[in-house]
Amino acid sequence: MATTSSYYDDYETTYSYNDDYEDEVCNKANVIQFGALSTTVFFSIVVILSLFGNVLVIVILAKYENLKSLTNAFILNLAVSDLFFTAGLPFWAYSHVHGWDLGEPACKIVNFVFYAGFYSSGILLILMTLHRYVAVMNPLSDIVSATGTSTIVACVIIWAVSILVASPAFIFTKVDKDQCVTANSYWTIWGIYQQNVLFIVSSVVFIFCYSQIMCRLLRPTPQRRKSKTIKLIFTLMVVFFVGWGPYNAVIFMKSWSYMPQPAADSKTLSLMCKASQPLDYAYYISRLFAFSHCCLNPVFYVFVGVKFKTHLKKMLKGQSNSGIRNRLSRLTITSLTSGEEFSM
Repeated sequence: MATTSSYYDDYETTYSYNDDYEDEVCNKANVIQFGALSTTVFFSIVVILSLFGNVLVIVILAKYENLKSLTNAFILNLAVSDLFFTAGLPFWAYSHVHGWDLGEPACKIVNFVFYAGFYSSGILLILMTLHRYVAVMNPLSDIVSATGTSTIVACVIIWAVSILVASPAFIFTKVDKDQCVTANSYWTIWGIYQQNVLFIVSSVVFIFCYSQIMCRLLRPTPQRRKSKTIKLIFTLMVVFFVGWGPYNAVIFMKSWSYMPQPAADSKTLSLMCKASQPLDYAYYISRLFAFSHCCLNPVFYVFVGVKFKTHLKKMLKGQSNSGIRNRLSRLTITSLTSGEEFSM
């Protein structure tokens, strides 16, 4: 949740000192200006790309695919969760420049929607990775071809967990000094560690599943296009860790400053303030890479597939046939054993 000591703004230092001497002790005007400019420009680009990519995914799925299959249900829900995540970005960009003047109810709702999208997206990526792993290692498994009721149950559980984790935003979010913030530093730290845990779990799942998939693909078989598949998996892992690794490391280090600080004189506080500024810049930069995942997911998890490329071409050429729907119950990756192209 956004807070004065949050992921979204650093308008106030977390060290204790008299407000009358704030500008003298810790002047972060340059940091704030950098954050406001970079956030506004980059988030604007991300929002446009995310809206275009994820809405296109939803349209293609609704028009051509069998939404009862678990694979397509995961893709559809990932696109929806990314749109929820994206919905919060314009508000944070606006808040960086103008402060929060939209009222406390809007503050709570925006935080809730943002975090519901954030956590559902993370959970879905974990489940999609596990699904791919099962599809490659045991393509005849019932999990691979799951449809109907099991698909609905899986989606309901995903969103129920995401809503539960995001719901504290309604209780512990408030507007203070024209900023949408959490009620205290305790909930800021709690939110940071939740993100860190999600990142660690995702990392373990990614490393285990994709390393096993790559080992399977490297076996001497007559499969075609294996090199392209391996490159794509490697790219996925690099993008994930480059995007989320630095961001999680930075917010973890920032969490230390949200702990209760001992009293100190103005000189000490000034030195601590200056020492924290490189971390503030690192936070803004790493956040840009991390939050761009909502517009990259459609590229890496959908449009690399043969089916979706074909559907997209049909739409662009205006040759789509509403009576023809692809009834495949899983992505192309499930057919890796027969040598088809890797698709997510």
